[in-house]
Amino acid sequence: MLNTDDALDTQASVRRANLRRALQLVFRNPGVQTRAGIARATGLTAATASSLVAELIENRLIVEGEQAASTGGKRATTLSIDAGHHLILVVVIQPRHAQLALVALDGSEIEGRRLTYSPETRDAALDAALVEIAAAYGDRLLAAGVQLPGTTDGRSVLESVQLKWDDVPLAARFERSIDAPVLLINDVDAEAIAEAGRESSPEGYRLFIHIGGGIGAAVTLNGELAPGPRDRAGEIGHVQVVFGEAARDCSCGRRGCLESASAMGAMLGPDFSDAMDAAELQVLAARADPRQLDEGARALARAVKLISALLDPAEVVIGGPATVLGPRFLERLRSETDYASRGTVQVPIRYADPRVALSAGPAQAALTAALGVRWSPEQLLAASASPS
Repeated sequence: MLNTDDALDTQASVRRANLRRALQLVFRNPGVQTRAGIARATGLTAATASSLVAELIENRLIVEGEQAASTGGKRATTLSIDAGHHLILVVVIQPRHAQLALVALDGSEIEGRRLTYSPETRDAALDAALVEIAAAYGDRLLAAGVQLPGTTDGRSVLESVQLKWDDVPLAARFERSIDAPVLLINDVDAEAIAEAGRESSPEGYRLFIHIGGGIGAAVTLNGELAPGPRDRAGEIGHVQVVFGEAARDCSCGRRGCLESASAMGAMLGPDFSDAMDAAELQVLAARADPRQLDEGARALARAVKLISALLDPAEVVIGGPATVLGPRFLERLRSETDYASRGTVQVPIRYADPRVALSAGPAQAALTAALGVRWSPEQLLAASASPS
C-alpha cells in the first residue's frame, strides 16, 4: 500500500500546482476569468475549481468582480487580481544609489523612492531603508526582488566589481530586515525577463545584450532565464572579438575584448558615465564620432553572429544606455550581421522597449518565485506606465 505520508505529500503537491494554474488563469485574464472558465481550462470539476478560487480569495490573491455576460443561464461572477493587500518590494542597487519600489499584485507601482549613499554608507543605508519599509507595510510584503550588477545564485552576491562585493549572503541579510523571502537577480537577467514578458507566450531563445559602462548578456528560453551551472552565463564583455592592430587595450588588462570596442565609454569617449541621465546621454551621443560607433557595431556584430549561429534566437535585444545611440547604430549593427551563409538566417535585432519600467524585471522574478505566475504583457506595460 502507498505510504500515507507520501499520499498526503502528493495530494498537497497536486493542490499547490492546481492553485498556481488557477491563479495564472486569473492573472492572464483579470476581470474576465470565472470559476467555470478555470474548470474548463484545467479539466477540473466545478466543485474543485470553486474550492481553489475560495482558497485564493481567502489568501487575498484574487477578488470577485462583476458578473460576466450571460450565456443563457445564470451569469457567472468574474475574478480579478487582489491589488489591495500583498506587495512586492523591488530594490535596484547601483554603486552610489538605489531605486526602491513597492509593486502591487496587479503590477502597479504604488510607491517609489531613490536612496543615495557613498560606498562607505551603502550597507547601513540599505538596511535602514528596508527596516523602515517593513515597519510601514508589515505582513503585506509578499517577497522582494533585488537587482544588482554582478553574478548571483539568487541568495548570495558571488561577485560584483561595481559594488565591491564578493560572496556576500545578501538575501539572508535583507530577509532579517523585512521578514519576507528575498531573491537576488543580476541586472541584465532582470532586463531580459522584462523584455521576454512583452509576449504572452514567448517561444524559443532570446538574446538580450546590455551595453553601458560594461557589456553583459542574458539568454531566455520560452520566457524563462537559461542560466549556466556556475551562474556565469552572459559574461561576454571580455571575450576577444578584435584582433591585430585594430585591437585596443581593455580595462581587464587584455586587448581586443568586446568591451574595449563596444562599451559606451569606448564608443562615446571618456566623458561617459553610467550615472548619466537620459538627457546627458542624448547630448553625448549627438556629438559621438561616427567611426567609433561603426567600430563598436562591427565588434558587437561578431559576437552576435557567433551566439546567433549557436542558439538560433527568435530575436536579439539591445538594452541599457546604448538605446540612446538611435537608428543609425542599430542599422549598422543589423547590416554587419546580415551576411549570406549556408544554413543561417538573419536574426531580428531591436532596442529594448522604453515602456518597460526599471522595476518590471525584479518584480516579475520575485512574483514567479513566490507564486509561480507571470503578469500578462498588458499588465507589465500598464504597470510600467504607472506613476512611481
